[in-house]
Amino acid sequence: MSVDSFQTIAAPAPFRQKIERSEFLALAFPVTTDDAFFAELARIEKQHFDATHHCWAFRLFDGGTVRQRSSDAGEPSGTAGKPILSSIEGASLHDTGVVVVRWYGGVKLGSGGLARAYRDTAVQALASASIITRYLCERFTVEVPFASMGVAYRLAHPPDIVLEREEFGEINRFFFDVRASRRVEFERSLEERRLAFTHDPTPRLR
Repeated sequence: MSVDSFQTIAAPAPFRQKIERSEFLALAFPVTTDDAFFAELARIEKQHFDATHHCWAFRLFDGGTVRQRSSDAGEPSGTAGKPILSSIEGASLHDTGVVVVRWYGGVKLGSGGLARAYRDTAVQALASASIITRYLCERFTVEVPFASMGVAYRLAHPPDIVLEREEFGEINRFFFDVRASRRVEFERSLEERRLAFTHDPTPRLR
């Protein structure tokens, strides 16, 4: 992960397996806030109300600062939440949550076996997910004379510099989402081409 990009999963991904008569279901999903994670956790707990445990972990990008939490949810300390979190860390993912649901089958796995079961089930769910890269961008609004249209279009270099939309009228405006690490370079290119612009530094994900 750089300061302005990270990888996450594109869509929810499940994985189910049985280990020593206990059934484990990992549900991995993209998430961007604590509240969104806990809303999904509540939905999963309601859907699988008959399960013995709903253990979980999440890891968020949060504007470049990593935030993460985990819970054993009643399992012995350190045997569920941390192993699930390690699966997310091991895949170098952010804005990702994983809930592992367990139905106890009557055979104790021991601390080591339990930790491996939770970690491996989470790992398999994440391995089945589609991975995408997201970028932290800033918005530039560029005023473009008709004579400079071709120049403006050539400024776009996805995924670092994306032309998000255009508005045509007495003043033509092009709206670019620029990767944060390319901001200074992009400003310089606009100044060299004598294009007027405004810059909104508010971070936005793309």
